Amino acid sequence: MLDHPRTPARAAAAPDQPAPGKSRRRWTRRLRITGIVALSALGLALASTTVNLTLESAERASIAPYGERVKVSGGSLNVYQTGTVGPPIVLLSGLGTAAPALDFAPLIRALGDRKTIVVEGFGYGYSDMTAPARTVENITAEIHEALARIGVAEPYVLAGHSISGFYTLYYANAYPEEVSAVIGIDPTMPSGKADQRAAGESKGSKGGIPWSRIPSVTGLVRLADSIAPSLAEPAGDAYTASERERLRLMSSWNFANPALTDEGLEMGNNAWKLQGLSYPDGIPVLDFLAQESIDTIPGWVGDHERQLENVRQHKIVLLKGDHYLHWTQSAVMAEEITDFLKATS
Repeated sequence: MLDHPRTPARAAAAPDQPAPGKSRRRWTRRLRITGIVALSALGLALASTTVNLTLESAERASIAPYGERVKVSGGSLNVYQTGTVGPPIVLLSGLGTAAPALDFAPLIRALGDRKTIVVEGFGYGYSDMTAPARTVENITAEIHEALARIGVAEPYVLAGHSISGFYTLYYANAYPEEVSAVIGIDPTMPSGKADQRAAGESKGSKGGIPWSRIPSVTGLVRLADSIAPSLAEPAGDAYTASERERLRLMSSWNFANPALTDEGLEMGNNAWKLQGLSYPDGIPVLDFLAQESIDTIPGWVGDHERQLENVRQHKIVLLKGDHYLHWTQSAVMAEEITDFLKATS
């Protein structure tokens, strides 16, 4: 019997392969869509930036600056003064406080007629936003120069919040004859860790593109503040509506400016320089420590106690509240300050 010829097996179907021209069209379409999205994003960013800068210009024109501009080495600092009863208390803010003179308003009011002076460093309030290197030496020298130029009566009391604990410590050692007492408002302690010193050696804020300013310039900070006002406004009920609004605006104006960015980068180096430094034993020191810091920072009370061991007249007061004690505890603080200064005068 003759074998019937086999029917050839049907070859497996190969997947469809797009023609070269079709593949190029798809790639071109993707590039076009990506380009449209990128251009749209850029257009939105430019429009947002234009609107933000226009609003900021109008805000600055409609709100009169507080304080007075004082010329110092490297630029001009804004200094706010009020009260008449001495000795003067010089208030220095924490890192990143947008408007120190407004931020300290509840404490200034609680101190009544006491002469108070707020020196806004470079990058703060209405001071210049660019500055020489933010070393502890430069910062304290600038404060000293500003106080000398306005003719503040000596000796005066230094009161520093947070990072200004670095500057009051250095200042009291550099100009001990001009300082009658020091007040710390949950003051930062120099840690002395080598890794923090290394972190501070970065000079990322020098030159180049100021990337850290983008959220402010494009209006993202303004948007965030409008959605969640608590991000820029202080806690408690000790501020007026006008003060709250102005603090919110100035947090957008001054956000991550070059001087402030450099101060943050320099913090590790400054901490290293202060290792082993104590307050002069003859200068009284009053420290207010926040319960929040005590609960979250190991050894917070002990470190401050050791820093003041050699100081003949010192006192540490523990207060409920967060790091910005003057937002909610100004009345208690003012009473403690008044009693302390009377007892040590």
